[in-house]
Amino acid sequence: MQEERLKILLQYLEEEPNDPFNIYSVAMEYMNSNPGKALGYLEKLLVLHPEYVPTYYHAAALYFESEQLEKAEEVYQKGIEIAHQKQNKKAYDELKRAYRMFQDEIE
Repeated sequence: MQEERLKILLQYLEEEPNDPFNIYSVAMEYMNSNPGKALGYLEKLLVLHPEYVPTYYHAAALYFESEQLEKAEEVYQKGIEIAHQKQNKKAYDELKRAYRMFQDEIE
């Protein structure tokens, strides 16, 4: 089932490679099975679509999991800033909460 869903998402991405949701969907599909590949897609989003707020939460978490702490902190801070600029209160609150938990973990 997961393979079939991934195949469909990759097809959508091939058809519309500049749609940030398509890139994000593929990243989320890889999240559990291949975190490195998921991070690659999230990094692509950070570069090509820096205003796509959902990227920041997951990218920062994967950086943390792979012990890239400076990168995780940078991504959390940038995500909080962008969510604030875009007045996305829900994402802003979620990122702030996740960032506080991150800070507690590294202290």
